[in-house]
Amino acid sequence: MAKHYFYITLFFCLFSLSALSQEGKLQQNDVLGFYPNPVSNGKIYITSKTTLEKEILIFDVLGKKVLQTNTSSKELNISTIPAGVYIIKIKEEDTTVTRKLIVR
Repeated sequence: MAKHYFYITLFFCLFSLSALSQEGKLQQNDVLGFYPNPVSNGKIYITSKTTLEKEILIFDVLGKKVLQTNTSSKELNISTIPAGVYIIKIKEEDTTVTRKLIVR
């Protein structure tokens, strides 16, 4: 039972971080992000003003890491991720963006 409370707490912490990140980056929304959301074709496109390498982390709602990769490309294949709600974290140098990702 304690394990379930841990996962629930972790889920709310990730969501809180996502909300804080979104609020803190309102002026920089077009600096780093991705589209489309929700994803239905198995690919997302990273938007950035630079071509630097980015670290992409995707977590499920229980906080389990389902994808970790580094890329300089604008296109990321996520077709191996099952449909659901996820948290995506994109890091580029000193900029980090955390958002909710919906995969259909």
